Amino acid sequence: MTDKYESLARRRMHPKLRVLANSDARVNAAKAEVQGCLKVTSALAAQAPRLGSAVAPGEISKRKTAVKNLNTADRRENVEVNVFVRSTEPVRLGPHDRAQGRLAAMRLGLEEIENLAGDANIVIIEPAETLKPPRPLKGSATTNTPTARVVGNERKKHGDGAGVIIGVIDVEGFDWAHPDFLDQAGKSRFISIWDQGVKDGTRPTGFDYGRVITSADMAQAAAEAKQVHVSPHDLEPQSQMIVGSHGTHVASIAAGNSGVCSNADIAAVLVSLPDEDLERRTSFYDSTRLLDAVIYLLDLAAGRPISINISLGTNGHAHDGSSALDRWLDVLLAEPGRSICIAAGNAGQERPEAPDDLGYMLGRIHAGSRIAAQGLDHDLEWEVVGDRIKDASENEMELWYEPQDRFAISICPPDGQWIGPIAPGEFLENFQLADRTMLSIYNELHHPANGANYIAVYLTPFMGDVVVGVKAGTWLVKLHGLVVRDGRFHAWIERDDPVDIGDGAHYWPSFFSARSNVDASSVSALACGQRVVSVANLHEARRSAHITSSQGPTRDGRPKPDIVAPGTDIVAANGFGDPAEPWIPMTGTSMASPYVAGVIGLMLAVEKTLTAAQILGILKATAQPLPGGTFEWVNDCGFGVIMPEACLREAGHVTARLDAKDRFKGRVS
Repeated sequence: MTDKYESLARRRMHPKLRVLANSDARVNAAKAEVQGCLKVTSALAAQAPRLGSAVAPGEISKRKTAVKNLNTADRRENVEVNVFVRSTEPVRLGPHDRAQGRLAAMRLGLEEIENLAGDANIVIIEPAETLKPPRPLKGSATTNTPTARVVGNERKKHGDGAGVIIGVIDVEGFDWAHPDFLDQAGKSRFISIWDQGVKDGTRPTGFDYGRVITSADMAQAAAEAKQVHVSPHDLEPQSQMIVGSHGTHVASIAAGNSGVCSNADIAAVLVSLPDEDLERRTSFYDSTRLLDAVIYLLDLAAGRPISINISLGTNGHAHDGSSALDRWLDVLLAEPGRSICIAAGNAGQERPEAPDDLGYMLGRIHAGSRIAAQGLDHDLEWEVVGDRIKDASENEMELWYEPQDRFAISICPPDGQWIGPIAPGEFLENFQLADRTMLSIYNELHHPANGANYIAVYLTPFMGDVVVGVKAGTWLVKLHGLVVRDGRFHAWIERDDPVDIGDGAHYWPSFFSARSNVDASSVSALACGQRVVSVANLHEARRSAHITSSQGPTRDGRPKPDIVAPGTDIVAANGFGDPAEPWIPMTGTSMASPYVAGVIGLMLAVEKTLTAAQILGILKATAQPLPGGTFEWVNDCGFGVIMPEACLREAGHVTARLDAKDRFKGRVS
């Protein structure tokens, strides 16, 4: 390649892809443990040391860190990446790929990505976002039957959701044989489950992975299980069947017999989030899987009204609805009879509530401020925890600021020296510090999705024959105001969940210090879309949003979350649990979102032509503020508490039109 070609291609690749392209295949195999868009072959996955085996930076003089005898196999064949591609002309799609207009979701080798980036029609190639497991607060299984979530006054009109499909995209398995999902004849109300984690079986039409469990499969398993005295799930297993499963609980709230939409059909997609490190290296678990799930459910509905719930999310991208997935979902939601509810997230906690409460580590993900004038700086404190000595995960920070400004960035390791400044248009790629931490900084202007400027910072362990963790401590990030016309900026730390490394030890996530954290704009990036319904968690007993519920607004100032619904200590089906204790309480926005999805299902039963925009309008118009509040939007509860009865009345009036001329007869000559 010429320097000019490399420069053009580099500008069309997202910084994270540039880091990957500048990494050895075996290094990328290790990164695939934590990067859901990366997948490598089993042989390559086995070559790299596990991240959990990382040593502390102080031990590097005692161990070999050189990379020796690497089997650097062809990256085209051994390293694949799921990406979103924006282009000015249609791109050539492979068998794994799909497109919507000039936006494509593709599975490519790293070498293919670099070649595609050289095409003048390419605007940008972005990696898919890594999906993280939901982390609700789980209580103990119980025999206490939940109070039915019946919306009573309009039942003749909505028929408890008859004719509607409730779609659930979730994790940990779906206990379709649980009594909460059986009709009066003993048949499961699940009509389909696409298990994305199964290697073999009948694929869904248009997809080359996973297996579909049909209603006929479930009925056969249920009948044969009675004859041989086993669980139906022994005969029809799923890739995940976790006791107290999240997916089962969510489905129960939205559409179980005890749920809101208790007469609807249920269709589910089980997203695979592998637990084993080698399995994560050889699997995809990223936002393209969510897109596939939505497309599958919409195709399955085939024109029937459908309300979909997603209680998964990410912290990445600009939190302004401009990500590739957000834009794609907005297009899909342009057709009537469709809605998607997304949990706002559980990143709302900024301080401990008790001595041993570490929930704030998952809550301090956002910082933001304003550089007042040219020549001024602003410091951020980034706390890298790990096991308090080193961190084996990749730590990512994105900073977004206004297009009319120009910021430079410097970074200082714990007890180290400042590195920088890195000016707009400059980058530092896979730069090895003295303690072996790999530092990458990209200062980019005018992102193609939204025109905003952004800076990406990556702190990555050294990955050779030995993994050397990132040094734990306070990393300082300094923004330098070079040109300041507006000065506002926002920063997010990509979600980095705790990892159990045995013997009671954990790798804890990185987060902003209490001084740098700003307790706002923590809503999941996926819940910032224009047409999705973003749902916060109501703590009914305290008459407030739950402390963990993520807050708005979006980066561009839009009101998300939209609505708040009961999500605290919600009792619903205990999936795959002891039949003697069929129920379990959970707390989180994951529990609030399916409640709203169920209400929307009832709204669609009343008026199947409702659009996603109309549904959002009805939710806003009928919401009620908490005691002492007003009808103004607030960052933790949106426009207020959902009022199901009012939603249904409003849905029934949307298409009503009354000719007013009779009122004016005789008044005009």
